[in-house]
Amino acid sequence: MRRGAEMVVQTAHWDDLRVFLAVAREESLSAAGRRLNVDPATVGRRVGRLETAFETPLFVKSPTGYALTDAGQRLMTHALRVEQSLEEAAEDMVGQTSGLSGQIRIGAPDGAANYLLPQVCAQIAEDNPDLEIQIVALPRVVSLSRREADLVVAVSAPTAGKLTVQKITDYKLHLAAARWYLRRHPDIKSVEDLREHMVIGYIPDMIFDKELDYLNEAGIDRVRLASNSASVQFNWVRRGAGVGIVHDFAIPSAKGMVKVLPEDVSLTRSFYLIRHADDRRLERMNRFSEALCEGLRKEVARLEAQT
Repeated sequence: MRRGAEMVVQTAHWDDLRVFLAVAREESLSAAGRRLNVDPATVGRRVGRLETAFETPLFVKSPTGYALTDAGQRLMTHALRVEQSLEEAAEDMVGQTSGLSGQIRIGAPDGAANYLLPQVCAQIAEDNPDLEIQIVALPRVVSLSRREADLVVAVSAPTAGKLTVQKITDYKLHLAAARWYLRRHPDIKSVEDLREHMVIGYIPDMIFDKELDYLNEAGIDRVRLASNSASVQFNWVRRGAGVGIVHDFAIPSAKGMVKVLPEDVSLTRSFYLIRHADDRRLERMNRFSEALCEGLRKEVARLEAQT
């Protein structure tokens, strides 16, 4: 940024910075407008006003949307601090209440997002009538630095960044198939027998976390039906399309699904809660995180006990 940028940050209207953050997170004027409930033209004017004040472009239009320039990246750091300070001020002024309020967005891989978070978050919302919860289910790593979410449930712990990481719980995965699929196909008595079966799994070059490379760990080297979504894979298995590795906590939701070679292929993974380090100062986020972790532990234990 140019000379005097710090003074510009101090005097910039929060509404303009709020619009800037929305575009940075959504990578689109129209999506940012929907998030803020304003029209895209207004979003564009607000961004233009900031760029004029800083005398430098903050975004560059690319085929995939609006991407931050180097100056935009630097402003992002300052804008996030302003946002954090306002959240802390609001919490301090309101004071401790008996229930949680406001909006909290959770990012999660689609397995957890589909089979655990709905029931856990529904209970938290029922206990806190003034709280709004949003679940972002993506088959990739959700970015906290760009504030795609306020906190993230992940399958591996990051080793870099200004983050806090808390292990939530372990969970199990096994090979599974629909009973009617198994009745119509040759017996599976060993991993080698899977060569004669329709194996379901991830698209190899779209595995976004090494912890999801289940089939390779199980010694299975050919996938006949592949998707980057755990839910798509699960639905293939549920509908009798083949054999795949599924979360134990998802099995109770599929009538007629059974484990295959449970003694030979049994995997254990972990869920982690990842937050911005600065969020530790927010009692609201601490309380929500505690409720979320406790709910996930109980739900995983409850569902796995049914398999």
